[in-house]
Parts: sequence; structure tokens; C-alpha cells
Amino acid sequence: MSKESRGWQWFAHTIMILFSLACVLPFFLLIISSITDDQTIVAEGYSFFPSKLSFSAYNYLWTQSSQIFRAYGITVLVTVIGTTASLLITSLLAYPLSRRDLPGRTALSFIVFFTLLFNGGLVPTYMVYTQVFDVKDTIFALLIPWLLMNGFNVMLMRTFFATTIPGALLEAANMDGAGELTMYIRIILPLSLPILATVGMFQGLAYWNDWNNGLVFITDPKLFSLQNLLNRIMNDVQYLASNSNVNSGNALAQLPSETFRMAIAVIGIIPILALYPFFQKYFIKGMTIGAVKG
Repeated sequence: MSKESRGWQWFAHTIMILFSLACVLPFFLLIISSITDDQTIVAEGYSFFPSKLSFSAYNYLWTQSSQIFRAYGITVLVTVIGTTASLLITSLLAYPLSRRDLPGRTALSFIVFFTLLFNGGLVPTYMVYTQVFDVKDTIFALLIPWLLMNGFNVMLMRTFFATTIPGALLEAANMDGAGELTMYIRIILPLSLPILATVGMFQGLAYWNDWNNGLVFITDPKLFSLQNLLNRIMNDVQYLASNSNVNSGNALAQLPSETFRMAIAVIGIIPILALYPFFQKYFIKGMTIGAVKG
């Protein structure tokens, strides 16, 4: 390797290291801020090297551990079931739309695209789901509304099927007697791991971070998702910390409102950060190289 090439390689590595640090350092700052004394943050601001540490935010969250563990369970259940169902429904719709011989393909594609531009609004949506489908205060209120199937994901997956899956491979399978369901299960899905992993990640994060459906449709505390529970706890802490009349002589008045926000963010994001490396490998699988022999 020439000296000039080696110099460019070091330059590229330096740039990538800087970009990586720009992505990673905010998470370290988030974690450190969650264990920083609240008054220290108010006086000195956020720092990687705070002058005083405190675990008071986590101590208070530990007093709510039974509710948090239940909310974790509900969120994990909804995320797993919702993501799996979403991938199944999305791929079952996207695959036919990717076939040029599908009757009414243009009209069906337009209907899916139309949902990206317009929706019924909050009030009609609420009335439909509560009065027609009766999902209020049920686990289905966290699964079905708005997240189960996304028009953008359908169009994304349809484009992948149409441009990546070799048409000659489907024709060969059809000539060998394979039906549409057989081709979908044994050819389409195995060759579509990259798009399935990508859409699955989008949907999984949407379910994990969703708080709006719980806010609108859930009033039973036993069905609170993690985001809803943490949001309610944070609102309670902020109210107790700011209302001097209620908190007169009350130890809850000393709750760390600043570090509490950081601790809540850590509790919500750590599971995703821990699981992501195990699923990252699926983004590089499913290549179609060699699927069609010359």
C-alpha cells in the first residue's frame, strides 16, 4: 500500500471514529446525567464529569418496581405480537402488489398510497375503535390502532419485492408447479430478510415507543405500557416538585425532577440498545446472489 493510500485510510478511519463518537457520546451523557445530583445539574449543567452523583431518581423508580415490571411485560408482549402481525400483514399485501399480473394492481396501490396522505382524524378514529371495534381498555388498543399496518411500509416492501426478487425465479417456480402461497413462503420470505428486518425494526420501535394509543384508549393502570407508565410517573413527580402548597413539609418535594427525566429515558432505551446488536446480523442476510443460475 502506498504512503498516499495509507494516509487516506487513516483520514477515513478518523472521520468514522468521530462520527461514531458523535452517535455514542449522547447516550453516555444520558446515563451519567441520570445519576447526577439534581442540584448539580441545575447549577453546573449537564456534564460527563459531574461534581456530585446521586441515585435518588433510580431509588424512587425502584419504589414503583412492581408497576414498572408489569409495564415492561405488557410492552414486550405488544411489541413482539404487534411486530410479527405487522410483518405478516404487510408482506401479504405487498407481495401481490409487486406482481405485475395482479388485476386491479394500480387501484389497490393507490388505496394504500391514499392512506399516507389523509386520515380520519383523532375523533372519528377514537369513535370507530371504541364504539365499533370496542378495543378500549383492552390489549388490542395497544396493538391495532395506527400501528398494525403502515402504508409506507407496504410501499417500501412492495418496491423491494418488485426490484430485488428475480422474476425468472418466480417463473421457474411456477413452471415447476409451485403455487402463490408456496412461492411466498419458500422463496419470497427467505430472500427478503433485509427488508423484513428493516420494516420489523421500524415497527418494533414504533410499538416500543408508542404512548399515544395508551393515552387515548387505556384508563386501566394494569394495562399501561412502559411509556405510558413512565410518562405518568414523570408528570406526578413534576407536579409534586412544583406545587409548594401540596409539598409543604413533604419529602416528595425533594424529588429530582431533572435527573428523573434522564432516568426514565435510560429505562426506556436500554433494552433496545441491548437487543439491537443481536438483530443487526439479519440486515446483511437474504441476498439474491446465486438464486438464478445463468
